[in-house]
Amino acid sequence: MIEYKGYVGVFEFDPEIDSFHGTVVNTNDVITFYGASVAELRKEMQKSIDEYLAFCREQGREPEKPFSGNILVRTSPDLHRKVALEAVRHHISMNTYVQQILEEAVSEEQE
Repeated sequence: MIEYKGYVGVFEFDPEIDSFHGTVVNTNDVITFYGASVAELRKEMQKSIDEYLAFCREQGREPEKPFSGNILVRTSPDLHRKVALEAVRHHISMNTYVQQILEEAVSEEQE
């Protein structure tokens, strides 16, 4: 993964073009880039994102922001009830409780 201005790009080798193909993954807008090396991928990703931001300015629209901080989670009513009751038991909001659980899960994965 590579990052530029908050946008995250992932890439893989494409044997048909004997080069790497990358895509920005944290936006619904399509932003792609190509390169023969990591240095070239970084440069081309930066160029693609800068062109995307310029295009949005020209069109008078806001570019899609990477990671808004809002997550919509659909779950069963039973799990919803359990999470809500657990949050009350800890004297915190359900959002705070879920955030704490997610932070713990991610920090455990990175260890």
